[in-house]
Amino acid sequence: MARRLRRPVRQQGLLGQVEGRTAQAVIDWLADRDQAWRDAVQYVAIDMCTIFKSAIRRVLPQATLVVDHFHLVPPANQTLTEVRRRVTVTHRGRRGRKGNREWELRNRLTRSAARMRGEHVDALLDELSNLPRVIGAPITVAWNAKEDLLDLLATARTRPDRERVRDLLYRFYRRCADADLPELQRLATSVETWWPEILAFLHTGITNVGSEGTNRVIKTIARDAYGFRNPGNQRLRTRCATTRRARGHLDAR
Repeated sequence: MARRLRRPVRQQGLLGQVEGRTAQAVIDWLADRDQAWRDAVQYVAIDMCTIFKSAIRRVLPQATLVVDHFHLVPPANQTLTEVRRRVTVTHRGRRGRKGNREWELRNRLTRSAARMRGEHVDALLDELSNLPRVIGAPITVAWNAKEDLLDLLATARTRPDRERVRDLLYRFYRRCADADLPELQRLATSVETWWPEILAFLHTGITNVGSEGTNRVIKTIARDAYGFRNPGNQRLRTRCATTRRARGHLDAR
């Protein structure tokens, strides 16, 4: 959600430089912007964070919230990984390691099938079917649910009609419900909770990948410096790295 303001450099500020991650901190940062700037905001792309959601609803009630695919694919892959780890520990009595085929396939499982050749997808499914059923079956179901969600997200920027979105969403929900896996039920609940914001992404294609990149730079600078003694130094270093215009006339305010 960090956004660079189109104002003089000395008045610029990034949400990523704000101390604290409470709703009030976000509200104060937004309230410090010009009223005209706040009124002009039509869409706000965020991650699935209730703190950001509540703050934006209070200060920018006219804005439409958007949750893009960059914040949905990682949870889907993490859900698949959790299923794989759980069934491995349950069946083998330990974590997966070299020699366990489900462990050796862990990276291929998190790849999108749309980015794989057809024969490679078939080979992956064959590998899963050759595993002991108590391991292969849950992983296969979780993989299919992940792919169902990715198929739904792939309709963004294609002007999907209502029936297409409905069918893909129903297929994902049905897969999660029939699987009776707690990890998939949790993923389905998250999608249901944030569905209005996800639907806004499917219709608009808006993403905050640019601000997420800036936020990553901020975190990397802090990590490389092993932390900062005061917020002023953190703000100066961040501006130097993220705003070329700021170099030579930095202001920590």
